[in-house]
Amino acid sequence: MSLSIRQIHPVFVGEVSGVDITRPLSPEEVAAVEAGMDRYAVLVFHDQKLTDDQQMAFSRNFGALEDARGGNITRPEDKRLQVGMNDVSRVRLFNLGNMLWHSDSSFRATPAKYSLLSARGVNPTGGNTEFADTRAAYDALDAGLKGQIEDLVCEHSLMYSRGSLGMLDYSEEERAMFRPVRQRLVRTHPVTARKSLYLSSHAGGIVGMPMPEARILLRDLTEHATQSRFVYVHTWRLWDLVMWDNRQMMHRVRRYDESQPRDMRRTTVAGDAPTTAQVPA
Repeated sequence: MSLSIRQIHPVFVGEVSGVDITRPLSPEEVAAVEAGMDRYAVLVFHDQKLTDDQQMAFSRNFGALEDARGGNITRPEDKRLQVGMNDVSRVRLFNLGNMLWHSDSSFRATPAKYSLLSARGVNPTGGNTEFADTRAAYDALDAGLKGQIEDLVCEHSLMYSRGSLGMLDYSEEERAMFRPVRQRLVRTHPVTARKSLYLSSHAGGIVGMPMPEARILLRDLTEHATQSRFVYVHTWRLWDLVMWDNRQMMHRVRRYDESQPRDMRRTTVAGDAPTTAQVPA
């Protein structure tokens, strides 16, 4: 097997070479990629001219794909992200939320495992994606703060992240579909047992804590976790594929010229369990 991974940031991120992910992978290659994700949390593959089908096939090596339309409601007829999406300006405001630090699908009761983003068309200026290692950020906390936050449970919802951008007008149906879910603030990786801060713009409250104090704590932790020493900035090249572990990572896209073409295709590998018990509102 010629697959190799080279670390390209002081604390995380691996650059993968010696593998063509447009073709079926051997079990040994799949295992090597999974081990690389456990170690580096972000993997960068260059020059991978993927079709949509090939990207989905590669992604399925690591678990079932998440239904992009689904939400925190389990009824199969729900099309959560399509609710209220007929207004183009509303779609754009939802998408602008990707410019906030977040973890994909933390607003779902069972949040995402991996995300994979393929660059089919790269904007000539801007549009970098930044990744923050929330494992290293957790490690750098003092022991007292670690003890204080160890058992805290946050509430995550799209209404929190989009509300911070001024999107405050929701129908009763949307409020039901976007109702908050509960996520642990400190997560433990199932393989490495390494702890991380599970932060996201979708987190807007902490169970049992007054809202002002909760928002300040979450803001302080996010500011800590997104210091430059914990952040990798990916400058996209055509046909890059970047894969990241949402359980150990936050990310955001930077501003770009929307008048220029940009084509980024994402697949998401579903998680396999909630981080904490869900309590009906």
